[in-house]
Amino acid sequence: MSPSTSIPDLQWAQVLEKPGAQLVYKQIPVPKPGPDEILVKIRYTGVCHTDLHAMKGDWPLERKMPLVGGHEGAGIVVAKGELVNKENDFQIGDKAGIKWLNGACLACEMCMQSDEPLCPNPQLSGYTVDGTFQQYTIGKAAMASKIPDSVALDATAPILCAGITVYKGLKESGARPGQSVAIVGAGGGLGSLAVQYAKAMGLRIVAIDSGDEKKDMCEQLGAEAFIDFSKSKDVVADVKAATPSGMGAHAVILLAVAEKPFQQATEYVRSHGSVVAIGLPGNAFLKAPVFSTVVRMINIKGSYVGNRQDGVEALNFFARGLIKAPFKTAALKDLPKIFELMEQGKIAGRYVLEVPE
Repeated sequence: MSPSTSIPDLQWAQVLEKPGAQLVYKQIPVPKPGPDEILVKIRYTGVCHTDLHAMKGDWPLERKMPLVGGHEGAGIVVAKGELVNKENDFQIGDKAGIKWLNGACLACEMCMQSDEPLCPNPQLSGYTVDGTFQQYTIGKAAMASKIPDSVALDATAPILCAGITVYKGLKESGARPGQSVAIVGAGGGLGSLAVQYAKAMGLRIVAIDSGDEKKDMCEQLGAEAFIDFSKSKDVVADVKAATPSGMGAHAVILLAVAEKPFQQATEYVRSHGSVVAIGLPGNAFLKAPVFSTVVRMINIKGSYVGNRQDGVEALNFFARGLIKAPFKTAALKDLPKIFELMEQGKIAGRYVLEVPE
């Protein structure tokens, strides 16, 4: 391991000590990077709805325990393993991002096809390995993101998961410039970024969410129409009417955290359109009538996190000033309060936690 300046033995972290427990803000040992890993001193970390699922354990995916959550960490490389020494690898002092996909085997069929998010043996930040709700975090150098020197770390944090995820979903939808996309959950952390990526990609946006604060934000970010599902008497009809042809959206991006929107999307996507499921409400199911799905040639698919190249592209959009992640800042010790607001649906945009030095 080659370190930079002095690295402490202990650090502050938000720890889930056992299933069903409350988070504990405590000191734990600073990890040491393996041969192909980097140690990142986290300065800022975003808070994603996935982190809430990780804390509650409501996904059919085994968690490590005790667990440090978080997977949108932006910071500085302070140590690295001996194999991280090539010219294009990380150097001490580089800005780096730790993402949901912390590591992959890079040898299976999926990894060999640049589908490393589909690796059968992944390492997932804040779920199967400790994540970014701590001062120092380990990541595989091959999977970490290089952050341009020109961009601020706090604003970059949400791009590392939310930004990359929605950018990948928009690519998977097949929607082309000039076509319309309906974004469900457009006022949330992922949605606020999806609106901007969609605009930057030349798409026309129908935003679906609730509340005046989210309406104002979506319209400011580039949505041509906003459907408030809490006030609408007929969401399907309103979405169709908001699309340029009145035939429905060419693509639907589902970022909702409840099941109903997933059942509704095929009703307002146009024929030959695509419904892309990204949000992961616990214990939910996708259902669609077989007849209309077949005769209207509707494409229903899932989209997971992006691969390494998707990450590079998503960060490039951001570095060029095309994406400005709406976020509010809080302290790492305030994470439990942020989770409470998230469960209540009271967060417009995203929270980014400042990690103490």
